[in-house]
Amino acid sequence: MLVDFKDLPDHSRIWIYQCNRSFSEKELEEVTSGLSAFLTQWTAHGSDLKAGFEIKYKRFIIIGLDQSEASASGCSIDASVHYIQALEKKYEVDLLDKMNVSYKQGDYVAYKTLIDFKKMAKQRAVSKNTVVFNNLVATKQEYLEHWEVPASESWHARFM
Repeated sequence: MLVDFKDLPDHSRIWIYQCNRSFSEKELEEVTSGLSAFLTQWTAHGSDLKAGFEIKYKRFIIIGLDQSEASASGCSIDASVHYIQALEKKYEVDLLDKMNVSYKQGDYVAYKTLIDFKKMAKQRAVSKNTVVFNNLVATKQEYLEHWEVPASESWHARFM
């Protein structure tokens, strides 16, 4: 069951998929339409899942699930991952590679491999004040409060 992301409770489970590039406007329309259709029919053991999504900065897909009525099962999580894999193929992008880092450079969102990000930290091209995206947040409340933070307040701090 598709709901507006903003209407999901703060304890909702979150999955964040970062794209290695920005989606075009046309791609955003298609991704939005496709995600809406997928989440409308997303179920776990025959029960509708109350889920919503948003797309931030034209490159982050955030899916939220209110598990108070029905929780995601292994099969339903697999279905969502297969859907994301289909998006990767269709748009020739990386959405599942967790060994990459996105961070802000002014109004621009940059994307680097973890190895390159570590090198940049050593060279002081990024600092503890660089705004990073902590895609490890697990709930909507954590996402709202701790997703977009200075590197010093995230797991990225170990490289500074």
